[in-house]
Amino acid sequence: MKYNNSGIDFKYLLVNERDKKFGLTVDSVGFQTIPPNTFYPPSKHPKSHFFKPDEGRVLSSNHIVYISKGSGSFSSATTRRTNIAEGQVILLFPGQWHTYNPSKESGWDEYYIGFWGEIIDNIVAHGFISSDNQILNVGINGDLVNLYVNAIRVAKEDKPASQQYLAGIALNILGTVLSLTQNKKFDSREQAKKIELAKIIMIEHIHENINMKELAGNIGIDYSTFRKIFKEHTGYAPLQFFHELKLRRAKELLTETSKPVKEIAYELGFGTYEYFLSFFLKKTGKSPSNYKNKR
Repeated sequence: MKYNNSGIDFKYLLVNERDKKFGLTVDSVGFQTIPPNTFYPPSKHPKSHFFKPDEGRVLSSNHIVYISKGSGSFSSATTRRTNIAEGQVILLFPGQWHTYNPSKESGWDEYYIGFWGEIIDNIVAHGFISSDNQILNVGINGDLVNLYVNAIRVAKEDKPASQQYLAGIALNILGTVLSLTQNKKFDSREQAKKIELAKIIMIEHIHENINMKELAGNIGIDYSTFRKIFKEHTGYAPLQFFHELKLRRAKELLTETSKPVKEIAYELGFGTYEYFLSFFLKKTGKSPSNYKNKR
């Protein structure tokens, strides 16, 4: 099983005058999987963000780019060419020339969010982030990936006040990055890294069914050890954790969309409508329809 086997998913947003007054607005969010020996960047991006790695580009907003898999390189007007490894974040600043690309041998998985406004200007002015330190080590972190995934979902749904929701997620991403970097709270042990990899795969494949023994084998660990250390790190057995992710997403779809319950059941990979009803009732004590109506 691979990360992000769906390839590319992104959203570029228009910002109205009222949203600008909030103090922080998001103009882009997405992820892309770049397989080895693949052209970079994909041509699907708008002209304002597309660039040739040998020429670089200048953006008009701040970006937080997270490399969750693979390797590559980065350079900017203030950072000489530097190798980038999985688990690192690249900070991009408005008006600054920069370029980056994955290595042909490994490719990479890349998450990004772009934003601007008085709030981030104030954060930069007070030195919380700086163009003199654009590469941050955060490690492989499933919670960080989940923030990006949520941001993509909110951006694509484009509901009223979605810009304010996205602003909160962007600040959450930045706060998480700073916390992981400055306090060194991420665990660099190999086993802990594998657990974070497993969490990322679960998050990215929430619409499917995952064989946990196959997942353990794909991240290079025997299942009994995987199950034990996963529960030590998360408090859940792997399958229980995956079910909790599905339950949380089901609740979001029930309360935030008008999708029929049966459509939600199939979207989240439940084999039958009846199984989803039984699963939801067991977990919440309510049927999906009752939960939706009460919310």
